[in-house]
Amino acid sequence: MTAHIIVDNLQVQAGSPEQPVTIVHNVSFSLQRGEVLALIGESGSGKTTIALTMLGYARPGCWISGGAVMVGNDNMADKTDAQLATLRGRKVAYVAQSAAAAFNPSRRIMDQVVESALMHGVMSRKAAEEKAVKLFAQLSLPSPDTIGKRYPHEVSGGQLQRLMAAMALICDPELVIFDEPTTALDVTTQVDVLKAFKAAVKATNTTAVYVSHDLAVVAQMADRILVLQQGRVMENNPTTKILSDAEHPYTRQLLSAVQHSDIVQNKADSDVVLEIANIEAGYGRIKPDGRPEIPILSDVSMKVRRGQTVGIIGESGSGKSTFARVIAGLLPATNGYMQLNKRELLSAIADRDKKECQHIQMVFQNADTALNPAHKVGDILGRPLTLFHGLTGAARKQRVAELLELVKLPVELADRKCGALSGGQKQRINLARALAAEPSVILCDEVTSALDTVVAAAILELLEELQARLNIAIVFISHDISTVKHLCDEVVVLYKGSKVEHGSGKSFASAPYHPYTDLLVSSVPTLDPEWLDSRNRDQEARNIPITNSDSLCRFRDRCTVKLNGLCDSEAPPSRKLSSGKSVLCHRDEAMLSYS
Repeated sequence: MTAHIIVDNLQVQAGSPEQPVTIVHNVSFSLQRGEVLALIGESGSGKTTIALTMLGYARPGCWISGGAVMVGNDNMADKTDAQLATLRGRKVAYVAQSAAAAFNPSRRIMDQVVESALMHGVMSRKAAEEKAVKLFAQLSLPSPDTIGKRYPHEVSGGQLQRLMAAMALICDPELVIFDEPTTALDVTTQVDVLKAFKAAVKATNTTAVYVSHDLAVVAQMADRILVLQQGRVMENNPTTKILSDAEHPYTRQLLSAVQHSDIVQNKADSDVVLEIANIEAGYGRIKPDGRPEIPILSDVSMKVRRGQTVGIIGESGSGKSTFARVIAGLLPATNGYMQLNKRELLSAIADRDKKECQHIQMVFQNADTALNPAHKVGDILGRPLTLFHGLTGAARKQRVAELLELVKLPVELADRKCGALSGGQKQRINLARALAAEPSVILCDEVTSALDTVVAAAILELLEELQARLNIAIVFISHDISTVKHLCDEVVVLYKGSKVEHGSGKSFASAPYHPYTDLLVSSVPTLDPEWLDSRNRDQEARNIPITNSDSLCRFRDRCTVKLNGLCDSEAPPSRKLSSGKSVLCHRDEAMLSYS
C-alpha cells in the first residue's frame, strides 16, 4: 500500500545563507491514510518545525534546504506561495496551541469557521454552515446549532480549542496538524478536548500529525510515535512498542519524566510567614454592600509556613490566579485580612511599603510575556537588586552572576537578550528575578504548564533545592494535582472560588477525596493507551453563575454523587477526615470512600 504522507530526508536550516545552521537533520517517515503520528521531544527538538514543513512553511529565518514532503501527490517543499495558498486549509490544515490567539475577537465564531470553505470555493455558505453545525456536534460542543453565533470571548478555552478543530476540518483536509493543542488546558478540559479530537479524526478518516511533549497525552491519540532530539530521529515505532519496550535511551528518559513520584513532603512545622483569612475578592465595580459585582473568591483562608510549599489546585476559572493576585496586592481583597511576618498586610500594592513588596514576589506563568525580549538578562535581574538593595556597578554585576549560578545558568547569559533564550532558560530567569529581591514568599503561578516534561521536572527540582537552601515559603499554583501532591507540604483545592478541600500533601496521597478532587485526580492521563476511551465525558456545567448569596455547594451541578434534596438546598458542612484533611461536602467519610 502506497503511503499517504511521505517525508524523505527532510532538512531545515536557519541563520544566514553564508553560514547556515542545520536544525532538522535528514528526517524521514511515512503515514498511511487515517493514521495518527505523534512527534514528541523536548523544546527545541524540531517537532513544530517538522510539522510546519507539511504546510510548506518554515519560520522566519529558516528554510527547507533538502528532501521532500509529500502529501498525496503534492510535494509541499517545492511549491510556490500561490500554489501553497490553494492547498493550505483545503488539503492540509493546522490546529495551533493557542486558539485564543487564532480567532479574531471582533468576528462571530461561525464566520471564522466557514471562511476557509468559502475562500476555496468548496461549498456554498449554507452548506458550509450546515457542515459546521455537524462538526460542532461531532466535537461535543454545547448548543451546536447556536454556538456559532457567539464571539470567541463568550466560550471557554476548551470549547474554543474544539472550535478551532472544526475550522481545520471544515474542508475535509487529507492531513491535519495538531500543534500542542491541549498544553494550556486544565486536566478535565483536556480530557474533553482529546476525546473530541480522537472521535473527529476517526469519523473523517483524516491523517493527523500530533505535536506534543506529553507522552501520556500522545499515548491516547497516536498510532505511531516519532521521538526527536535536536532535529534528529531517535526512534520511530508503534505507540504500544514505545510505551512497553522503548529502544532508545532518550525515549526512556522521556518516559521516566512522566512517571509521578509517590514521595510526599514531610517537613517539620515552622513559623507562619503568611496568614490569609476569610478572603473575598472579585472584579467589576464595588457594590454598596462592599462586595464586587463579579465575585470570584469566597471565604478562602490558609497559612503558609517558612520553608514550606502550599499548593493551590483547581481547573481554569477556579480562582487560583485571582488568589495569587490578591496575595501580591495586584487585586485588592474586598473582605478578610492578611498578615506577613505577623504584621498586617494591606490589600492593595499601592498601600504597601517597599519592604512588604520585597518580601512577596511573583513568578508568572508565561515567561515570554513576563520578560522583555529586548532587554539583556543582566538588566532584568539588576533592576530589583537596585530597587530593593541599592546595588549598582560591580556589586550589582557580581550579584547577577550569583543569581544565574543559583538557578543553574551560565554567567555568560547576563549579556544576552531574553528573546534568544529557550523556554526553560526564560523560566529560570523569571525565577531568578523573584529571588533577587530576597523574598519571604514566592508565588509561582503555573510556572511549568507551558514547559515540556523534562524541562518542567528540572524546574521543579530547582524549586525544591532553592527552598531547602534559602528557607523561603512557596505558594505553588497548578492544575496538575500529581505535581502538587509530590511537591507541596499543604494542598488547597479551589472550585469556583470556594475552598472545597484542604490538608497536608501526605493526606492527598490516597482517597477519599472531595468529589471534585476525585475528578481532578482521575483526569490525569496515564501511559495506558486505553485510558482515554475508558473515561466518561465530564458534564458541561462550568458556566454556572456565582452569586454572593449562594452558600450551596458550587460543584453540585457537576457532581455525579450529589444527594438530591440536600446538596441543592443546604450549605455543605466542613468535615475533618481521618487523614487530617478537611472537605466541604454533605457526604461523610464512609460515603466519600464508596462514591
